[in-house]
Amino acid sequence: MKTLLVQESDWLVKGPHQQHHLMEKLALRGHLVRVIDYEIQWRQTKNGFYSRRQFYASINKIYDGAKVDVVRPGILKLPVCDYLSLVITHQKELAFQFKDFRPDVIVGFGILNTYLAAAAAKRSGLPFVYYLIDALHTLIPAKVFHSLGRTIESSALRMADKVVVINRKLQDYTVKMGAPREKTHVIAAGVDFTRFRLNIGGDEIRGRYGIQQKDTVLFFMGWLYKFSGLKDVLLALAKTDSPGLKCLIAGEGDAYEELAEISRQHNLQDRVIFTGQRPYEEIPELIAAADICLLPAEPTEKIMQDIVPIKLYEYMAMAKPVISTNLPGVRKEFGEDNGVVYVERPEDVVPKAIELVENGRLAELGQKARRFVERNSWDKVTDEFEALLKEAIYEKRSTQP
Repeated sequence: MKTLLVQESDWLVKGPHQQHHLMEKLALRGHLVRVIDYEIQWRQTKNGFYSRRQFYASINKIYDGAKVDVVRPGILKLPVCDYLSLVITHQKELAFQFKDFRPDVIVGFGILNTYLAAAAAKRSGLPFVYYLIDALHTLIPAKVFHSLGRTIESSALRMADKVVVINRKLQDYTVKMGAPREKTHVIAAGVDFTRFRLNIGGDEIRGRYGIQQKDTVLFFMGWLYKFSGLKDVLLALAKTDSPGLKCLIAGEGDAYEELAEISRQHNLQDRVIFTGQRPYEEIPELIAAADICLLPAEPTEKIMQDIVPIKLYEYMAMAKPVISTNLPGVRKEFGEDNGVVYVERPEDVVPKAIELVENGRLAELGQKARRFVERNSWDKVTDEFEALLKEAIYEKRSTQP
């Protein structure tokens, strides 16, 4: 089976995300996989006003031996012009790949180039699968383009032969956006249990960052968005007189400077530890070093209403309790008494953490979290996804003359 995936993010730098796991697992099973991606961080690495087409052969980010080819069409490196040029270069690349790679199925993970791929697949009689891990149009940085993004995303959903989402709340979102419910399938996020093992210790990490065994560590990993809620967590931490309560933050992003400034202003340098972005191989140890993991996102933020970040599954696989703000997608997916404890506001995270420690509930909640995600191995998730792709191919071919 030949799978062509399109996305509007950098396959090499960002992630690993859902698609990296799935595509590399498919490659390990002998399927051919090719990705058309987009240099989303060109503003940080700007070199000239135009980038040329690039081809990266046999890439893997997670699993040794997996071989995924990545094609990056050129773009104009100017605001707005980057997306306008994407329409031309990605459409041209799709036409080339349809002739050169001759895919059996197209999978879309973006908005604009996914719409182009959906339209091209329809013209060519190829099955198109739209895979959503977010309410995509809400991620567009310039809110003025949200309405246009919503229209394009909705059009692609209507053209899709099958739609895949990673949680039930996101399924409701896609149906509301125009996807027929009978074509929408929930395939949950997975966990690599060979990597996220219970016998991994966190002592080396705690020692590296000067964390004592008696300290209680709150852990967050991922991109530091302004709406991540970490600002309110740190301000709440500054109000406590518990020097042994510390916050370990692994990641980088838009909110980093503000968070670092709060740490300096409130003399939290010994209690707030910024690791920066760490290699994926180190993530299990970082989680193992924690006592409680966090998802303190602003509950009113539209981006967070329908999604379930993959890091929640990885937190829970390491038998760590999670404190999350009351996000509809998270609550619908994990329910009650499965290792996730909900608070109404980000500033409530710290008092809730203190309460859980004082009540001695951390180990109990951690075990419940682990039990809940044990069914979500990446091999099982890939089985479901592979079967769905084959079904899409069969159904499309069986309806053609």
